[in-house]
Amino acid sequence: MEKALLEDLVHSLRLEVVYGEDELNRYITTSDISRPGLELTGYFNYYPADRLQMFGMKEISFCEKMGHEERCIIMRKLCNPKVPAIIIARNLEIPEELLKCAKKAKVPVLRSPLATSRLGGDVTNYLEEKLAVRSSVHGVLMDIYGLGVLIQGDSGIGKSETGLELIKKGHRLIADDRVDVFQHESKVTGEAPDILKNMMEIRGVGIIDVMNLFGASAVRKSARIQLVVYLENWTKDKQFDRLGHGDETTRIADVDIPKISIPVKTGRNVATIIEVAAMNYRARSMGYDATKMFNDRLSKLIEENAKNE
Repeated sequence: MEKALLEDLVHSLRLEVVYGEDELNRYITTSDISRPGLELTGYFNYYPADRLQMFGMKEISFCEKMGHEERCIIMRKLCNPKVPAIIIARNLEIPEELLKCAKKAKVPVLRSPLATSRLGGDVTNYLEEKLAVRSSVHGVLMDIYGLGVLIQGDSGIGKSETGLELIKKGHRLIADDRVDVFQHESKVTGEAPDILKNMMEIRGVGIIDVMNLFGASAVRKSARIQLVVYLENWTKDKQFDRLGHGDETTRIADVDIPKISIPVKTGRNVATIIEVAAMNYRARSMGYDATKMFNDRLSKLIEENAKNE
C-alpha cells in the first residue's frame, strides 16, 4: 500500500501546525477526506477514522451552537487516535474542546487560510499523486514546448545525447534513463527517481548534473506524458510512415499514449525532428492536421484532372 507522510503534506501545502509538531511522522493511506457533518450530530456508526478530518465554516458554526458538555462528548469521539490529522479551513477559530481532545489523543491539528473547497481540492490532488501506484519505464522524458515527450529506443541509439541536444535548444529535462510513472484518471505523469534527479549519463563523458551546468530553467520536476517518440535504426527493408497516417500508440500504466517512430541514421538531426514532431502533435490536437490538408488537396487535384480529361 502506498503511503503519504503527513509532514510532507504540511510542508507542501504550507499548513499551520496548531498542535502536534512532534506527531507529523504519521502516514496517510487514503486520498479521501472526511467532513464530519453527521458525526457532529452524534452518528458515528460509519466514522472513517483513517481519513483526514476537515472542518469548514459549516462544521465550526454547528459546533458553536452545541453546549459545552455535548461538544466534549462529540470531540472525544472525533479525536480517534487513528485519525491522521484534523484540518481547519479559512483560519477559523478552533473550538477549545476540539483542541483539548486532540492533544489528549495526540492527533495533529492543522489550519489553512484557504476556503474549504479550495483546500479540500489541494489536499486531494496532493494525496492522489502521492498515493498513486508507481511503475518505471525506460527512456528520456523531456518537456518540449510544454509537452511531455518520452524518448525511447534501443540501448545505445542516442536517447540521452538527443535529450542533451534538446536541453541546449532550451527545452527541459524531467528524467533520464529511468522514468517513474503514475496514473491519475486518464493522465500519466512521469518524474525522475530521487537518485537520478537532474542527472544524465552521456557515454564517454559520464554522469552530468544538468541543473548545475545549464541552470534551474533546464530541468523540471514532473510532466504529463503526452507523446512517445521511438528511435530506431534506419534500414532499407523497413517502411516508415512518410505522410503521418499512423495512429500508433503505446500503453503506459492503463493509458494509450500516441507514439511515432523516427528512423535514425547519419546526417539526420534527431533533436530538431523531435521538436517538429512535438509542434505537429500540438497542432493536430488543436484541430490543424497537415496530413488531412494534403489529402484534401490531392483529392481536389485528382478530381480537377478527371474533369479535364
